[in-house]
Amino acid sequence: MSTPIEHPLGLPAPSEADAGTRELKVDSEGIKLDALGPMVVNSDGTLSRIANWANMADAEKQRTLRVLGARNQLSA
Repeated sequence: MSTPIEHPLGLPAPSEADAGTRELKVDSEGIKLDALGPMVVNSDGTLSRIANWANMADAEKQRTLRVLGARNQLSA
């Protein structure tokens, strides 16, 4: 039987090199997830993606990012 931990372990602080990284390392090869579009945090805390992101024009993507950014600022 293990003894309980008195203080929970925290995550390491992010480094400046990690800020803004959008790459997942798998077997030392990078996989970029940008084509999937932004993650959306719903009001109930669940995560989703925009289903038609790949079909959007660049102007639509920019507007969507602006709206999501503003909405995220309201919930913060």
